[in-house]
Amino acid sequence: MAALRPCMRRVLVHRPLIRLASTSSSTVSSTASTASTASTVSLSSTPADPPSTPSAPRHFLRISDLATWELSQLIENTYRHKKNYQHEQWAMRDALHGKTVALMFSKLSTRTRVSTEGAVVAMGGHPMFLGKNDIQLGVNESLYDTSVVISSMVSGIVARVGPHSDIAELAKHSSAPVISGLCDTYHPLQAIADFSTMAQFASKGGKFPKDLRGLKIAWVGDANNVLHDLCVGAKKLGIQVAIATPEGYGLSEKMRAEIHAAGPEGMLFETNVPEEAVKGADVILTDTWISMGQEEEKVKRLKAFEGFTVTEELARRGGAAKDWKFMHCLPRHQEEVDDEVFYGNRSLVFPEAQNRLFAAIAAIECFIVNKGKVRRAPGINRSRADRFYQANKRPANTQPKTASAWSSSTPDGGEQETLAKEKKP
Repeated sequence: MAALRPCMRRVLVHRPLIRLASTSSSTVSSTASTASTASTVSLSSTPADPPSTPSAPRHFLRISDLATWELSQLIENTYRHKKNYQHEQWAMRDALHGKTVALMFSKLSTRTRVSTEGAVVAMGGHPMFLGKNDIQLGVNESLYDTSVVISSMVSGIVARVGPHSDIAELAKHSSAPVISGLCDTYHPLQAIADFSTMAQFASKGGKFPKDLRGLKIAWVGDANNVLHDLCVGAKKLGIQVAIATPEGYGLSEKMRAEIHAAGPEGMLFETNVPEEAVKGADVILTDTWISMGQEEEKVKRLKAFEGFTVTEELARRGGAAKDWKFMHCLPRHQEEVDDEVFYGNRSLVFPEAQNRLFAAIAAIECFIVNKGKVRRAPGINRSRADRFYQANKRPANTQPKTASAWSSSTPDGGEQETLAKEKKP
């Protein structure tokens, strides 16, 4: 696929501050909060509650929990794990050996469940899936009791819940690290996978870019949980975001304030006109118009979102970048994007979905294996690789078949290197 343009022109906003564009339909109202599902018990909790004790584990509930350098490192680590995890000497292969990670899901899931279970298994651990019908939570046991008990038996928890207050309460009382697999307000693992996907396809010569400054992304659709963490991350990374939503379906004032507080870089532009948002965009994203719990609003929402379908024609009218790419976190519905874009050469949808596995590995490595410390992910375990070489090297008195004795993936990202060239005896 063609690489993304390394830079783009600015659109309407000319300084790194969040501003609202003046359009014919510029009024943006807060989105209604989604009601809690019957399978969870919402207890009074403030998402920003500090750890209850100095020794409390570090949790990962939203992109705002990360410093800018930590977010950048997790994005790079996602790429590094993708490059190396198939190698026999991948350093993370036994990182969770003998450990159990609980997957507490109160919502249906495809990518989050498969990616998190796959990540735990790839790291040598045991994933314990706990669906809403598997435990007593919401029946006759409180979220507090559930958190205390389960966290005492596992090394970490990945939770996919409804209201953010639920996962905040779970983390507040958990003695094990809690990672958000999704809530109604945030989706941090999706954001990490998305940024890593953008970086991989913006790279030149296979070299992972140092940063994504200068990139412009356009969001056309509902201002939902995926967009929230995407905007916070973009503000930290110096990425320009343009959002097009129907009037009444834009960012809430609370979320807009959180994005503004994320950092001095990046720019946010909001409009009710899709063509204005996609102008100069390197990447166009969308998501479902009808999230879980909003099924009763289907007719109303479909009418409100008329004209927001992502198509080649929309991108042409709006003046998107020549080599613009398309992303969608899935599942996709026909009204959100047409087949030409979704299955065409511009689509990064399926690499984006695959990167969910490696984003989960990166997050689990940081918050469960490294106990909340963000480090550069190891590549190949050199000590294991050296032992492999010693066990399989050619006897000294035999003639080499080729000039190169042995090659392997480097610890810095999987590039091939020649370790030695032997002379003929």
